[in-house]
Amino acid sequence: MAWRFKASKYKNAAPIVPKAEACVREICVGSYQTYGNNIAASAAFMAFNWEHTGSSVAVLPLDDCGRKSKTMPLLHGHTDTVTDLKFSPFHDGLLATASQDCLVKIWHIPEKGLEQSLSDPEAVFSHKQRRVETVGFHPTADGMMYSTAAGCVALFDLRSQKEIFSNNEHPEVIQSASWREDGTVLATSCKDKCVRIFDPRAAGSPIQMLAESHQSIKDSRVVWLGGQSRILTTGFDAARLRQVIIRDIRNFGTPEKTLELDCSTGILMPLFDPDTNMLFLAGKGDTTINYLEITDKDPYLIEGLRHTGEQTKGACLVPKRALKVMEAEVNRVLQLTSNMVIPIMYQVPRKTYRDFHADLYPETTGYKTELIASEWLNGSNQAVPKMNLDPAKRELGDEPIIPRLGPKPFSSTTGDVSFDKVFAVPLAPGSHENISSVGQESSVGSAGGEPAPAPAIAAHVQPSAKPDLIVEIEIKKKNERETIATAGNGVQKSLTTSERRKIFEQNSESSENSTEGEDRTDADLRRFSSARSSIAERRRLYENRSKSQVDEKAQSPVPLRREPSKVEPLKPNQQQPQQQSNVIGGTCVDGKRISVPEGKLLEEHRQQRGNNGAANAAGLKKSATEAAFSAASTKRTSTVFGKVSKFRHLKGTPGHKSTHIENLRNLSRQIPGECNGFHANHERVAVPLSGPGGKIAIFELSRPGRLPDGVIPSLVNGSNIMDFQWDPFDAQRLAVACDDGIVKLWHIAEGGLSEPTNTPAGELTAHLDKIYFIRFHPLAADVLLTASYDMTIKLWDLRTMTEKCSLTGHSDQIFDFAWSPCGRLGATVCKDGKIRVYNPRKSEMPIREGNGPVGTRGARITWAVEGQYIVCTGFDKVSERQISVYNAQKLSAPLNTASLDVSPSILIPYYDEDSSTLFVTGKGDSTIYCYEITDEEPYICPLSHHRCTSLHQGLSFLTKNHCDVASVEFSKAYRLTNTTIEPLSFTVPRIKSELFQDDLFPPTRITWSATLSADDWFASNNDKAAPKISLKPEGMETLSSIQQVPVQHVKKSLEQPAQFGQKSEYEINKQQEIQKSVSARMEYTTKLEQDDMEGVDENEWQE
Repeated sequence: MAWRFKASKYKNAAPIVPKAEACVREICVGSYQTYGNNIAASAAFMAFNWEHTGSSVAVLPLDDCGRKSKTMPLLHGHTDTVTDLKFSPFHDGLLATASQDCLVKIWHIPEKGLEQSLSDPEAVFSHKQRRVETVGFHPTADGMMYSTAAGCVALFDLRSQKEIFSNNEHPEVIQSASWREDGTVLATSCKDKCVRIFDPRAAGSPIQMLAESHQSIKDSRVVWLGGQSRILTTGFDAARLRQVIIRDIRNFGTPEKTLELDCSTGILMPLFDPDTNMLFLAGKGDTTINYLEITDKDPYLIEGLRHTGEQTKGACLVPKRALKVMEAEVNRVLQLTSNMVIPIMYQVPRKTYRDFHADLYPETTGYKTELIASEWLNGSNQAVPKMNLDPAKRELGDEPIIPRLGPKPFSSTTGDVSFDKVFAVPLAPGSHENISSVGQESSVGSAGGEPAPAPAIAAHVQPSAKPDLIVEIEIKKKNERETIATAGNGVQKSLTTSERRKIFEQNSESSENSTEGEDRTDADLRRFSSARSSIAERRRLYENRSKSQVDEKAQSPVPLRREPSKVEPLKPNQQQPQQQSNVIGGTCVDGKRISVPEGKLLEEHRQQRGNNGAANAAGLKKSATEAAFSAASTKRTSTVFGKVSKFRHLKGTPGHKSTHIENLRNLSRQIPGECNGFHANHERVAVPLSGPGGKIAIFELSRPGRLPDGVIPSLVNGSNIMDFQWDPFDAQRLAVACDDGIVKLWHIAEGGLSEPTNTPAGELTAHLDKIYFIRFHPLAADVLLTASYDMTIKLWDLRTMTEKCSLTGHSDQIFDFAWSPCGRLGATVCKDGKIRVYNPRKSEMPIREGNGPVGTRGARITWAVEGQYIVCTGFDKVSERQISVYNAQKLSAPLNTASLDVSPSILIPYYDEDSSTLFVTGKGDSTIYCYEITDEEPYICPLSHHRCTSLHQGLSFLTKNHCDVASVEFSKAYRLTNTTIEPLSFTVPRIKSELFQDDLFPPTRITWSATLSADDWFASNNDKAAPKISLKPEGMETLSSIQQVPVQHVKKSLEQPAQFGQKSEYEINKQQEIQKSVSARMEYTTKLEQDDMEGVDENEWQE
């Protein structure tokens, strides 16, 4: 058969995308300007950038799925964005991260994954004030790592933790690097538009070959095609078209194949499998992943099935030994999106999947090697042994290959800080005498003629390194003594993670029985003391200090419960007084903890300490635990359990079709971005119409239905409309700003417009240039604010039509202005990337200033949490929409930033202060994003978003007094689409909806009537706050009046804890109440079936 007709076994490999339930969901990933793939995978774990800044890394098991919490454990190791991350090919738990903070850090992931956040890496390497771009491991030498920073290539030996090679001959930034499969040479792509072959062991210059590559300075990538003599690069040509080039190093100057694709802006990340010659091209920002097969003859690149799905933020391949070979899975791509990690399985179609298809799985590179960095640097080359993926030839049969998480490839022969000193398990405090006894027994064993075990590893730390590190480490115990095998190169192999954990737990238990670690004085926990340097003590101290208590304000009618895994385990010396309860100060019900107020918990704790005789010493200071209780008095349970909102499951419901206004026509789409484009009050709505004259249509909400064909009655302004807004205290007055600098005030008669009109009730010549926007004051009547192209903001008294204040200080276009809830301050966001806070009656210059969104497309701003925080929506450098929360007193940097998607429309925010709910959406969107703004981390918590059936052109919310609180409606809005105006109701599902939900509806501020007059506000005589009223309808009972927590039962359970498995009196009453409620909804009868049957006489029974 001719070669060109030879069919590939993988040409029909099809991408299979799992359901959403099988993906990692609800994660937070931003857009990062890096040369890395933002995600990496080993046979056991996956790791990816977390949050908008990307300075943290999330690590999850490879087969993990489901929703992830904002409080999940992370790697907090860098102060700036993580640019690249890679797993070791020989140790699935060994992760290297590179960052813009000029550091490379090595992490060891425990066998069970991250159970708590890590901030202390196992090793740190510095690139001397140069941003690190890429990082990776050598393919054949164990314990050898490379990294690039600017034009420097550096190699590190992880065993000695030293830099063994460095070269700065690249003239520009190195954008990508890739080792040949045999580990002999390295290929690099550089910003100087050249690709190089790099040999660190060569005499003289390590650059062996050089050729011109992609003719654009934008990002480029390089990957070595396995053990072949060819490399593949991706980049952009001079016309900014995306390119793929294949080169053979035997003819390096001439490309073997050049393929031009499209003009998209995202770099193509090449993912190559040398076993199957399958190449995956995933573009950053693309929704497609291309699959191609590489051949050694023309056409070199054969296109396969293309996957189309979510927008890609990053991608990586899963190692072959983690694939489902019995399902003919030949490759798996992990696709990182803005909120998900999607495992895409590439499966070769076969008639049956009962047998192992050996033709699809050639022997692949294994995960064990005998070569180390020092041997490789001295010229030794040794291939990694191959392994067979056939389950029948594995040690465990069909079981997955056990990932190699240890032993670690590090030795303790050097005096520097090494991994063995960090990984070795120390004895707990109080058991130092065991070290000498074990040493004596070892010497006795040697004298007896038997081979003595290896001596305990001792780590002598330099005083200038880390004084807190352990000075002496013992990893042996008498009943668990094993001989540590020594490799031929003299490197000692340490115990496995599970063995070390067992020894550590046993040593900790013996220490806790002999000493009371919680009752030590502060003098015992000094920085250089042995107790302070113990890992067990430091862990106990950290756990105690991080305990979270319920404060008085945050107490819920229903007690909070903690999962059993979260409950602190009992100390052995506490088991006697705590046999009936599994936590101090808590009530055990079904193995869970019911949190109680902090004062009672502390009192109960003190009583127990007094009973145990631990508090009789007069001169002792407070223990670490008691200090933790007092320090955490204001700490909320949300820091441990995660923020749980009452509005988490809010529901948006459109009104019935009979309430819609239909047959809208000629909507204007030329409204500037600073204008919301649609405004409504409780009586009528204003909609701009297209065409000359600046027309605004007014529709009465009391007359829904289909609009008649013909001319729509409107307000004719005579100039193009820039912005318009209803007076918050007068439902009949509309202010319209035009491009001629004039603000026109219209008075709408009762019943609405019957014909077009061009005669306003008043005109205000505000500026000589165009007006950006107008804003009414939230408390004072007849106070209007205007912002113009002349970069000034003016405040007007509409009764006298006079200017009262003028604000300056802006250097570019003003995007938005928002009044604070108190009405004294105002905040602006500007195109120059600044957020400014003004006190208009005190100064014309800003009183505070900080950095805002970096994007120049537009932004919006609003106040939140009683004016303590400022929420700003805008764009980042790559035009991704984002929401940032700032402290109103410190505007230097946002407290948190949430990224949404890439869209040209500006996010328009609306903040409901009673529920602290933020609604954001843009023109042309179909989703209304909902968040809760909190006064604690993470400050912005996502709620259930509302997805509409059609695109909307605007959204306008009504005041609180028009919400139907009887239906648990906490917010009401009107939505403008291309042809309709629809009411939209936001409710919270509640079981007892017949009651007034006073936990959802606190007393609300009156914002629909004026609190001050214009004269009073401008005179600054009386800044009184807006009064508050209750929204409770007459005749409705409140939820709190019938759902009070019986405190006496909780108090009783604290004094006499219930037996494990028994229910408290409160729970029994609660269960009976639920049973009665269910029974009341069911139809039942006490009549039995046999009652209708005919019986027999008594004498017949006697017969």
